[in-house]
Amino acid sequence: MSYFFKVKSLEEVMAMTGKFSPVETEKTQVSKAFSRVLAQDLIARKDMPGFKRSTMDGYAVAANSTFGASESSPAWLDIVGTILMGDIPKFSITQGQAAKISTGGMLPKGADSVVMVEHAELIDELSVEIYKSVAPLQHVIDANEDFAKQDIVLSKGTFIRPQEQGLAAGLGFAHIETFKIPKVGIISTGDEIIPIEEEPVPGKIRDINSYTLSGFIYEAHAIPVRYGIINDDPCAIEKTIKKAIKETDMVIISGGSSVGTRDFTIEVLSSLPDTQILVHGMSISPGKPTILAKAGEKPVWGLPGQVVSAMVVLKIVAIPFLNRLKGLEHLDKTIRIPAKLTRNVSSAQGRRDFIRVELTKSDNMLLAKPVLGKSGLIRTMIHADGLLEIGDHVEGLEKDTIVNIILL
Repeated sequence: MSYFFKVKSLEEVMAMTGKFSPVETEKTQVSKAFSRVLAQDLIARKDMPGFKRSTMDGYAVAANSTFGASESSPAWLDIVGTILMGDIPKFSITQGQAAKISTGGMLPKGADSVVMVEHAELIDELSVEIYKSVAPLQHVIDANEDFAKQDIVLSKGTFIRPQEQGLAAGLGFAHIETFKIPKVGIISTGDEIIPIEEEPVPGKIRDINSYTLSGFIYEAHAIPVRYGIINDDPCAIEKTIKKAIKETDMVIISGGSSVGTRDFTIEVLSSLPDTQILVHGMSISPGKPTILAKAGEKPVWGLPGQVVSAMVVLKIVAIPFLNRLKGLEHLDKTIRIPAKLTRNVSSAQGRRDFIRVELTKSDNMLLAKPVLGKSGLIRTMIHADGLLEIGDHVEGLEKDTIVNIILL
């Protein structure tokens, strides 16, 4: 059977993320929740921090006791107590009174602000002069200033960073509901591919893609599962793909995505039950002969065998689908930074080009220097710090143009 490209735009392919659903959820210890994705809204059980607390060492006061205070005309206040961090004040203060307080200390009743110790002078153990007035809640965190009871403090689909971990812990959540970590099956195909332990003879090359693709999967906070090297044998490819679909949440096959006579991926995928070919060909370079299939509810990718093409397609196209499986609310997590182009760059209309660039700094300006080379040369990715995206309807970019670079 013959198969021909029916090339889709990058936008058409990215719109297909909606055809897939996130993985299942599970309860996760907050101590182990880093890099997970929240599977339900996290709602504050109480106000946070729950009491007025000082952000400075100084004196807790009623703000109106300090109004008009200056170095030439200080306010004189009576000291009625001392509050250390962790103390619960057993006294209150009124106008004209103050209490010594440490950073993090709980304000006593009647106090609504804190005078910094630098703006006060202790006269004796029972009195202090204030040289600068304060406003209500100055140098104070209010009882519900971080979050109020019943606030949605984190929304479903939030990526858990250390700060989100700390927030959940601060609110008393020992466990939170998260999406499971997706597993991604990686299959290398091709008679020319050999294990890295072997010495290549003419016509053979060591397996690179298994390792580069695994690294990108780790970087995306998922779990790569390598299924080794499969020769150009349709039966062996089919058996391995079926196994990977059963055991993982997304499958990546490198090699065998073009229209060559020995490229069996599209043929095998088309023959699988409950499998639909969604994409065979994208209008991007490198990476035109990319395949996307839906096997049951799981995405299966056929990536080009060329090392650069495989990495670019995974980074730009497949990772957002993985983010969908992870449960992320925002699928595009690429970081882009502005830089000045160091030379003219040509591009063909009708396709999206991704040019490898090296970033250098000159006169406080980032410079983007294109890294030239074919998509089979891994050195072009070694020297690259990012990718320059050139739109479908742009013939090229001129030197000194300010461009946005996708960081690698």
